[in-house]
Amino acid sequence: MLEPSNNNELPPIPAKRYFTIGEVSELCAVKPHVLRYWEQEFSELAPVKRRGNRRYYQRHDVLMIRQIRSLLYEQGYTIGGARAHLSSDDAKEDSTRTKQLIHQMIGELEDILEILK
Repeated sequence: MLEPSNNNELPPIPAKRYFTIGEVSELCAVKPHVLRYWEQEFSELAPVKRRGNRRYYQRHDVLMIRQIRSLLYEQGYTIGGARAHLSSDDAKEDSTRTKQLIHQMIGELEDILEILK
């Protein structure tokens, strides 16, 4: 299950506050040692560390890992290229566009909810 596959095959992210490295490994189809390496390479990736240096990832970390995974495994970026992409204006525009789409979807879902009441 840890083989690189496309994003459509990744499991949904559960509604939890924190995830262990093992859980993130399963959710993102990336082995734990790769996650630890990516933490060194991508400053955007900084899980909370507690109790004996155990890593606890939050939802935004999982989403960032999935984005990094997509850039490296699916789009063919190098580590340096992926790092540059994430810090570029294109990535910021993508993020803004995504946020707008999410807000639009929330509005549409709220409209549907009102209809169903």
